[in-house]
Parts: sequence; structure tokens; C-alpha cells
Amino acid sequence: MATNHHCSFLRHSPLFSSPWRTKKLSPNPSRVGFCRASAQYEPEEPDPLLRAALTSAWIRDQESRRSDPLFIDTYAGGLLSSDECLHLHSTSVSELYRYRLATKFIDERLQQLLSTSDQFRQIVLLSDGMDTRPYRLNWPRLSVIYDLSPERAFALGTKRLQVIGAKTSRNCLLFHFPNDSRNLHETLCKNGFNGNQPSLWMLQGLPLPCLNSFEELLLLISSLAMKGSIFFGELRIPSDWMISCTKKEWLENVFLRHGFRGSIVKYSEVAGNSELDPDTGFEASGSILFVAEQLRVSDAQMEVWRMHLERMDEEADEDGFEEL
Repeated sequence: MATNHHCSFLRHSPLFSSPWRTKKLSPNPSRVGFCRASAQYEPEEPDPLLRAALTSAWIRDQESRRSDPLFIDTYAGGLLSSDECLHLHSTSVSELYRYRLATKFIDERLQQLLSTSDQFRQIVLLSDGMDTRPYRLNWPRLSVIYDLSPERAFALGTKRLQVIGAKTSRNCLLFHFPNDSRNLHETLCKNGFNGNQPSLWMLQGLPLPCLNSFEELLLLISSLAMKGSIFFGELRIPSDWMISCTKKEWLENVFLRHGFRGSIVKYSEVAGNSELDPDTGFEASGSILFVAEQLRVSDAQMEVWRMHLERMDEEADEDGFEEL
């Protein structure tokens, strides 16, 4: 009989144990625009995760105001107060360029995958909590988007987007789950995620404080994503992850260990003919762009096979009894 090849602890512990968490948050999801939104409140104390999300929103807003933008986010400005804009100018030039290219890459890859296949209707955004893609991109009919991100940033972002009248497309449903929720595997499945259907998983901004956090994320995706599903995005690699080989070798190895075939996409390839200098040093930074394909079957697929084998065994027993 088939056995589950995924770690059971994913169903009993938070996916990410962030040292920056400031309060215990409810694991219950929010169905944005169709049911209650997340708790709406302004930040009560400094939060590095919230500042990171606001900084990214500021970069998207600045990019959208350029005469020849790499992408357009008309909602990013609504996520920012005037005071916050004044304090976010300290972002380095290299960080600004890197984020612009990563967002362009993810937007284009996501739209390409959605337009070339009618199978991908489950999309999981692993974000910083202020990802506006559910609002600003065109989604195919019957798309279901699951946003896994820090609750505090998502709550503030949702509140501010509601103030400016932002709404998701009528073609899609948006659910949010705090990234530190317990039992994310069960929670996603209870809210409609189907491991027998293809899915897209996009990573940009989700806090991964340690290497173990990334490994846990891969275990979660590997257990949920149907064979042939795609995982792509940008991975930040802090210096304390202690990678002993090249980033390319390390990424390919860690993906294969968890059942994915992955590859790196160079920032210079994304820059293309833009005004950005391909020799700015993005490739040597602490971030990489990647695309990976799920090679294993999901837990849901394995369960279908298990039931099929049991049914075959029962039919064989019945045939043998009739011969006797």
C-alpha cells in the first residue's frame, strides 16, 4: 500500500516561527470581498515585516510613475501614507532595481502560465502581506487565490485598499491565511484547495528567517501541489544560511531533495533591453529568481491511488471467493 512521503509535523506546527512576531494571530482565513476581512487596525509598534511590505509598495508606486515602467501597480500608492513615503527613501539603488526586476519577472511568468494553460486555476501567493496582484492583474474565470502572508501587513493593506475602493476581479476569489497559522495543510484543503488539480505557487516577500523555514515551505508545497504544478519567484538568501556551494548548485539540490526540478533565472535576462545595467551586480546579491516544477504526486493524488489499490484488492478477493 502506498505510504505518505511527506513529514507529518507540517500538519501540527506553524510553518514559520518568526522571531519578529509581535502577537498571536488567529489562524482562521479571511475571504476578502466576499466575507469578513482581516482585523483592521493601524500598527501599534515598530514591525520590520510591516516596514518591508510598505517599502516594497513604495518601490512599486515609484516604478508605476515612471514614463517607461517595467510594470504598473495603480494600487501601490493607496497602501502608503504621506508620512511613510517620507521615511522610505533610504532604500538602496541596488535593492530598488532588484525588486523592480523581480516583480517584472513574476508578473510576466504568472501571466504567461495563466494564458498558455487553462488548467491553472489555483494560485498561492507567498507574499509580504501587501501583494496587489489579486487586484491589478487579469485573472481567468474561476480562479481561486490563496494569500499566505504576515497578518499584520495584510490587515493594514486590506484596510487601506478598501478606503480607495479597490476590488478583486469578479473572475476570482481571494482567501488569506496568516503565514504562522497552525496546520496550513489542513486549512488550505478545508477552504477548497485541491491537490488533484494543478496549482501555481508564487514567492515574493514572504519572510523566511532561516534555512529551515524554506525547507518547511518546500515540504508544504510538495505535499499539496499536484505533479506538474509550478513554483516560481524570488528567494532572498541571508548570509547566515551558510551555503557551501554556488547558489545554482544549492538551489537545484534542495529542490531535488524535495521533489522539484528547479532552475535559476538571471536578473540580466529579465532586464533585457531596459535601461537597467545588467552588470549592476544583481547576480551576486543575496537574492535569486527561480522556476521549479513539482515532480512528485501530492498527498491527495496518493490518497486516490491508495483507494484505487484497496478497491482492486477487494475485487480480487471477491473473484477468488466466487471461484471457490
